[in-house]
Amino acid sequence: MILTDYFRSEKDVTWDFAKQCGVNHGVIRLPEDAGFDITDKSHWKTVYNRFIGNGIKPIVIEPMPDSVHSHIKTGDCFRDESIEKVIKMFPIMRELGINLICFNWMAYVGWTRTSTNLPERGGATVTGFDINDYIAKDNCMISKAELWDNYRYFLNAVIDEAEKYEIKLALHPDDPPLSELGEVSRIMTSANNIKKAIYDIYPSDMLGITMCQACYYIMGEVLSEVIDMFADKIFFVHFRNVVGNVNCFKETFHDNGAIDMAKIIKKYKSLGINVPIRVDHVPTFKFEQTDNAGYGNLGRIFALGYLKGLLDNY
Repeated sequence: MILTDYFRSEKDVTWDFAKQCGVNHGVIRLPEDAGFDITDKSHWKTVYNRFIGNGIKPIVIEPMPDSVHSHIKTGDCFRDESIEKVIKMFPIMRELGINLICFNWMAYVGWTRTSTNLPERGGATVTGFDINDYIAKDNCMISKAELWDNYRYFLNAVIDEAEKYEIKLALHPDDPPLSELGEVSRIMTSANNIKKAIYDIYPSDMLGITMCQACYYIMGEVLSEVIDMFADKIFFVHFRNVVGNVNCFKETFHDNGAIDMAKIIKKYKSLGINVPIRVDHVPTFKFEQTDNAGYGNLGRIFALGYLKGLLDNY
């Protein structure tokens, strides 16, 4: 499997830490300011060359830029314009050797946590979710039928172009995978629904999944069975661990949750799954200062070392 890490487009210490941990490939977030045009090759090359100059080869875009993705998921009046911009990304990505986009279908409410400082081992803290503490967003509403219609519309518009340029689309499950958050419905909440999304609506070799292990676990799915089910469609892996259930869970150290991470790595390798993999949602160490809970530096160093050890030994 291809060891990667998650990087913002402006250099910071995470780039240096990742390189010191042996990471040579990047899952990158594109700039989200008005000065970056996702359809302009020269803008992409500036970001790309910045990574290459620091010894990191970008191979995955995550997330699909929100400036277009939100309109596409909700199906608003900017949807068609946004889809055209996504299609214009494909030839640029092909030229740069970036052949995968991690996307999701969470409209209005993205990945959501209700706590950022739950206690973990040795005084570290982690993020978590409890449905009893969730506060719904005002004036946000979408039905399951609308979400499925918008998803079909998107696939019908982009898959032929994705096939033309060999750009893979890796669908991430809803996080948390609840059927609704307030009046906002969710549909990518079970293995069966995701099977429908990638096999039934518009089958394509370019359409697959991001195997976010913890999401599938808290759905109540048996991970080994899900991995078997989607073996030919796993394009990307989010390597994280949790304890709890869909209504109440928390992240953990990667070696301290309900998922047997070594067993899962063995499973991927036994099936010949050789795709980018990155650590996700790490603890914040005691005395560490971070503005982005789940993405602290010390927890990431630990998680990268743990993952690298598993990859090297199984």
